[in-house]
Amino acid sequence: MHHTRSPRRGRFAASCLLALILLGVPLLAARPATAAPALDCSGVTCTDVTFAGGGGLTLQGTVIAPATPHSDSPGIVLVGGSGPGPRAEYLYEARAFAAAGITTLIYDKRTTGYSFGHRDFSLLADDALSAVETLCRTPGVRADRVGLWGFSEGGWVAPLAASRSADVGFLVTLGASGRTPLRSQTWRLATALRHRVDAGPLADTVTGPAARLLEETGLFPAADFDPLPALRAVRIPVLALWGEHDVQTPSAESAAVLRDTLTAAPSVTIRFLTGSAHNGRSTTDGFDRLGPAPGPKAPRGAFAPGYFDTVTGWVHQVANGNPPASSADAPPRQAVISTDPGHGRWTSAWTQLTVLTVVLVGFVGYLLMSVSDRRMRHTRDPRRPARLLASAGLLSVFATVIYVVSILALNARTLGPIALSRPIVWLALQLLAFIPVGLLVVTGIASVRTWAALIGRSRIALGVLFATGCLWLAWAATWGLFAL
Repeated sequence: MHHTRSPRRGRFAASCLLALILLGVPLLAARPATAAPALDCSGVTCTDVTFAGGGGLTLQGTVIAPATPHSDSPGIVLVGGSGPGPRAEYLYEARAFAAAGITTLIYDKRTTGYSFGHRDFSLLADDALSAVETLCRTPGVRADRVGLWGFSEGGWVAPLAASRSADVGFLVTLGASGRTPLRSQTWRLATALRHRVDAGPLADTVTGPAARLLEETGLFPAADFDPLPALRAVRIPVLALWGEHDVQTPSAESAAVLRDTLTAAPSVTIRFLTGSAHNGRSTTDGFDRLGPAPGPKAPRGAFAPGYFDTVTGWVHQVANGNPPASSADAPPRQAVISTDPGHGRWTSAWTQLTVLTVVLVGFVGYLLMSVSDRRMRHTRDPRRPARLLASAGLLSVFATVIYVVSILALNARTLGPIALSRPIVWLALQLLAFIPVGLLVVTGIASVRTWAALIGRSRIALGVLFATGCLWLAWAATWGLFAL
């Protein structure tokens, strides 16, 4: 008889893992709601609007229009990247677009139905379409010339919205990924690690077993969202932009994916912005930012030269009914190739959870038994190295899982100081892993020498401990603790 896995058991296991992670990962403090700051509308006109987003949630936004009224201005709705996404974060893009004659709508991202642990791109797409509908009704905006601009996470949301509605006239993306959110995030972390350290083993662990653990337990929001169906359904002109030094999205891969997938779009223009980072700011390598921020609440760094001219020129060309012929820039070299976390049985989340559970129960059980059982305390057995083995193994498991998963969950903010081109914490974890290995050998030798003197319960306990140690050894090797 075939037995299916109980959803309740799966949720319980995932909850247990989350509790384990939260023992060592700092909690993201909830920010109290505050009133939206006044926007600097010098040189443009600003009109606050409200509209009903997905599920009927009321959203707040601002329409930013050219200072000189137009009777048939094209319009664009800005769909931001991940995070809280207050409208002020995109004010300066909106002002630049408005100054070029494009009426722009920016809005505060929802907080209901969107959080650190939850993403619903379908709901966000509904919000974007409601914003498009609002802009289409705005006086001075020509309804058939309203499009979407999607940045980073918005590069998944905006195409999804565009694929659902004929009201969207064109699509602009900046830093969009053609890969799933999990694969994009692991690429981003591998790139960041490679920039700071000689991170081969650690990067392999983060992008492999740790990523798969979060993916299959549902602890990474929207991990497997597939952007391809929406891209295939887009039937409007598309401008896809990436920074020359984008270190948050696999740009060369993504450009190839969009070029090959947007087959129904009448015009696809792929451009790489010289001297630009992921967010269109000036940079030398993608990690620094050059020049002052355009104003308060804006991300640091000045906008890269040519960014606004590229977008506004293309939008006006499309709005005038003359979309350019499809074309694509040659992509810059991508040093790190994105990888799939894998599909092998041994690295599956449920196998890992089972192994971790058995290892933890085995080590803790031996410690409790060796302390509480009077006969074991008075029996001549190799209990001292055995207890050290159980203690060191427990410490290795907890510390490694917490550290590696925290890198994934918190964008490498827990990486720590560097020594010998490696994170000191990772070096310590690798050194720590050799202690249980040595103790496993010592315990095995001592057990053989004193086997005849051991009573039955001690023999069973040591046998279980030795088997647990061997299972821990296989797990530690999978998580890269012995890789040089």
